[in-house]
Amino acid sequence: MENVTTVNEFILLELTSIQELQPIIFMTFLIIYMIDLFGNASILVIVISETRLYSPMYFFLGNLSCLGICYSSVTLPILMANLLSTHKTISFLCCIAQLHFFHFLGCTESILLAIMGFDRFVAICYPLRYTVIMNPQGCILLAAVAWITSFFYALMHSVMTAHLNFCRSLKLNYFFCDVKPLLELACGDIRLNQWLIFIVTAGLAMATCFLTLLSYFYIIGFLLFKNRTCRGLHKALSTCASHFMVVSLFYGTVGLTYIPPASPTSVTQGRYVAVIHTTATSVLNPLIYTLRNKEVTMALRRVFRRKLKLSA
Repeated sequence: MENVTTVNEFILLELTSIQELQPIIFMTFLIIYMIDLFGNASILVIVISETRLYSPMYFFLGNLSCLGICYSSVTLPILMANLLSTHKTISFLCCIAQLHFFHFLGCTESILLAIMGFDRFVAICYPLRYTVIMNPQGCILLAAVAWITSFFYALMHSVMTAHLNFCRSLKLNYFFCDVKPLLELACGDIRLNQWLIFIVTAGLAMATCFLTLLSYFYIIGFLLFKNRTCRGLHKALSTCASHFMVVSLFYGTVGLTYIPPASPTSVTQGRYVAVIHTTATSVLNPLIYTLRNKEVTMALRRVFRRKLKLSA
């Protein structure tokens, strides 16, 4: 029988063993983090301050931007602190909290992307009924369902992981606390935890991905067979392009991280994908939406002009 270790902290994996590279990597992540905060905060300010953007699409975009700020803040500050520290540890409670919020925010993003896909479907395929179907009360309810459902989904993982016994090395083969690398250190029966990842996490990701793609399938079908004008097709596709880019990036990294069964090999392969998932997705969301969306770009210019006039 293996000895069970009382866990107070975990040792996190180094990004690189070359000490000279650590300050460079730190500055890279710091720049990415600042771009993420500034970009998402800018979108959030625009959506709140610009009355022209008071619509369901931008309401959910504001939710996504708020989520992006929180999402990167869950992992990047600790990751950057460990780059400059010789004691690369995280306490047990902080580890479970990080795991909880990482899955909470990740699940919320997947549901929000599905809702935004449905919003585009209604706007393009049923424009006359759009204000009735996507009414303010309904939008608030959909957003609340996304956040609340995700909280309890993440609570399932955090509670199940917190009750594990650890009897191996407490050196986590990952850059932050997540379920799969923690299962590597656990002793005893972990089959239920593995099934929760395989069935619940992968199932939820595939379900939301399927619903999102289904919305686009109907949009493309509608544009090709019912609304055959080139102008309408181009306008609708350009509106959806930014959303589809975000969806592809998000589900691509999630699939590579969580769909393979938990094993030492999958964890090693997934840790580099996880860096992309926790940094690139959040920082590219505001860039993709602002560069591909003329209304957001124009609103951003108006906000900066007002700021410049006030400062002058």
